[in-house]
Amino acid sequence: MGRDLDPKCKQCRRLGEKLMLKGERCFSSRCAMVKRNYPPGFHGVKGSKHRHSDYSLQLAEKQKAKKQYHLLEKQFKLTFEKASKQPDNTGENLLRLLEMRLDNAVYRLGFASSRSQARQLVNHGHIQVNNRKVNIPSCQIKVGDIIKIKDKSKENKLIKDLSEKLSRPGAVIVPGWLNLDAKEISGKVLHQPSLVDIQTNINTQMIVEYYSK
Repeated sequence: MGRDLDPKCKQCRRLGEKLMLKGERCFSSRCAMVKRNYPPGFHGVKGSKHRHSDYSLQLAEKQKAKKQYHLLEKQFKLTFEKASKQPDNTGENLLRLLEMRLDNAVYRLGFASSRSQARQLVNHGHIQVNNRKVNIPSCQIKVGDIIKIKDKSKENKLIKDLSEKLSRPGAVIVPGWLNLDAKEISGKVLHQPSLVDIQTNINTQMIVEYYSK
C-alpha cells in the first residue's frame, strides 16, 4: 500500500496553512506554523513573496485538500471523478465523499487526534460499522450507520482512556451530521454532511477548475 512519506510539518509550511496532520501538536506552541511560518527550503521567507499563477493556486488548493484528508494522488483523483458523475455541484459532492470516508468519520468523532491516526485505527481492525469489523479507511459510510470501537480494543493503551477524554466539556467538536455517545465510544451518522456541517477552508471551485484543464 502506498504511503505519503513527506514530513508532515513541511507539508503545512509548503502550503502556508495548518493541515492538522499532527493532532494535538498542531494546537500547541511546538507547531511548525508557529515557529517557522514560511516555506521550507533554502529560500525560506523569500519563497513566500513570489506571485503565483492561477494554475499554481489551483494546484495548491488541490494539494491542500489531498493532504488534509490524507489521500494519495490516485485516490484523490478517483474521488473527484466519482463526484463529477453525481448530480448537483461537483465541489460539494467532492467534500461530501471525503467527509463520509470511514477514517474521516473516526477522526471527526474524536476517536483519533489526526486522520493518519484514524486510518491506523481502521487498518488495525479496531473499528466496527454496524457491529461488523471494517478495516478499509476509504469505506463510504451511510446515513444510519453506527461507528464504534471494538469491545476487545478498548483495553488498547491508545483507547482505554478515550471515553473519559471524550466526556470532558469541549474535548471534541463533533459536526452536526454525526452524533457521539462518549460513554460507549460510538457515533451515528445522522445525515449527509452539508457545507455548513463541514466548515472547511478548502476552495472546491479551484479544484474543479484544476481538473477541468
